Amino acid sequence: MNPFPPSCFTPFCEDISGLSLPDKFTFPFYYQPHPLCILAAAELQKHLQTQDDWYHNFGLSSDPEQIIGKMFGVLLVKNAMGEVGYLSAFSGKLADTNHLSGFVPPVFDMLASDSFFHAEQKIINNITTELNVLLCDDKYLALKASLAKIQLFCDSELASQRHHVITNRAKRKEQREALQAADPKYSAEIHLQLAQQSIDDKLRFAHLKIALTRQVDDATNALSLFDKQIDKLKQHRKTLSAQLQHRIFEQYKFLNARGAHKSLAAIFSDTVMRTPPAGAGECAAPKLLHHAYKHNLQPLAMAEFWWGASPKSQVRRHTQFYPACMGKCQPILDHMLLGLEVDENLLLQNTASDKKMDIIYQDDSMLVVNKPTQLLSVPGKHIADSVFSRVKALFPQATGSLIVHRLDMSTSGLMVIALTTASHKILQKQFINRQVSKRYVALIEGLLEEDEGAITLPLTGDFYDRPRQCVCEQTGKAAHTTWQIIERHKELKRSKVFLHPKTGRTHQLRVHCAHERGLHMPIVGDDLYGTSERRLHLHAQSLGLYHPVTQAWLELTCEPDF
Repeated sequence: MNPFPPSCFTPFCEDISGLSLPDKFTFPFYYQPHPLCILAAAELQKHLQTQDDWYHNFGLSSDPEQIIGKMFGVLLVKNAMGEVGYLSAFSGKLADTNHLSGFVPPVFDMLASDSFFHAEQKIINNITTELNVLLCDDKYLALKASLAKIQLFCDSELASQRHHVITNRAKRKEQREALQAADPKYSAEIHLQLAQQSIDDKLRFAHLKIALTRQVDDATNALSLFDKQIDKLKQHRKTLSAQLQHRIFEQYKFLNARGAHKSLAAIFSDTVMRTPPAGAGECAAPKLLHHAYKHNLQPLAMAEFWWGASPKSQVRRHTQFYPACMGKCQPILDHMLLGLEVDENLLLQNTASDKKMDIIYQDDSMLVVNKPTQLLSVPGKHIADSVFSRVKALFPQATGSLIVHRLDMSTSGLMVIALTTASHKILQKQFINRQVSKRYVALIEGLLEEDEGAITLPLTGDFYDRPRQCVCEQTGKAAHTTWQIIERHKELKRSKVFLHPKTGRTHQLRVHCAHERGLHMPIVGDDLYGTSERRLHLHAQSLGLYHPVTQAWLELTCEPDF
């Protein structure tokens, strides 16, 4: 029996009187789930494990076909009678449908039987069918093959004739040089003969080129009758598809807490993307908020979790909570949260203001500092405090760019600083040429069975969810990490490892540890690819490089606080 009533408002199965309600609504892009949201998620997860009304392959069983993990969301709400419960939603489609009992419906269902989408998509599909008929027409294929054959023949003939002209030119040059060596006053008649041969060769080549070009043009013109039809159909299909897409975007109208509607098209028109990305508006968070506003339910808090196997490109762990995505959801939620009192964005707080930055090495040309966790390497958009600003304050006489390389804000450890422009150039070149030896220490979730290994997963930025990185064999940049076990904490089920990055991609060590094709064990405290703790347990412990002035090899170490 499905525990969810048709209204989608779900009362808690257990007594929640001992738990206080949140003071403000969740900041959806960086949060710790409220205890009531954790309880709601647990009840939803139990339902996912036990229901038998529908089937979707999350990758949690032995079924190897079409595995698709899903993001689910729960929204803590209060109804008109003051009862506290929650709404549930899934991103995209589930079990090949937009509608499942107990889950909020999509904001707009273009697949509904009465939707304009079906009629307009049918017209577009008919054009595609017509295109395919033309593209497979025997006469069209024969003309394409004939053009290709003629083009190949013409290119070959011209190349052969061009070679003949060049060869004859070289022979005539040899004749002139030989005659001139024998008799400086060699016959003018022979000179004229050689000149005429040169003119004849050029004319023959020009005439051949004209004749061959005519053959190619004739074949091209015969084919162009088909090509014009094909191009016309393609352009018509493109226009209709764009019109249909825009009409769909206009149908997605999102409410906010003030009761104001705004379409998907209007929301994204003010962004750098201009056009909504695929899947925008289908994520769990906007579906939940829209349903709550529409049915006069007061939103109190929200949380989203992943259910099932991880995608091959991203790092997603079963049952783990995740923030809303930045690319697709932030523009929508910025509108939908208007009128709600929302938690502060913790990402805008400088949590490193009271943390000391120690100097490990210092001379007139360079520094090596121990960057504390949560301190930026360079000033950010909202936070000025950084390694750069602190060094600038300590060494006002320093020239140049100062920063030679960077560490993630959450990573602590050794950073090299150049105090002169000349030193900066020399030091940076060592990093670019990978002459610098680097060793990190990390504490990871899980017990490694092997003692050492290598990870070579290519990385690229997640376009719709910055600053996350993902694995992509097609567009990713090569990334190479070797690792060695330091110790295993069996009672904590954690391992401490050395990490040696041979490349320096963004979040390389974090993704290589967390990804299922890497160590499949996130670094402790990784709030992007794992779960947050007091800090990210990743530290740049050791650094070796050549001094920019003396060229002496320097090796520096600094132990972590974990």
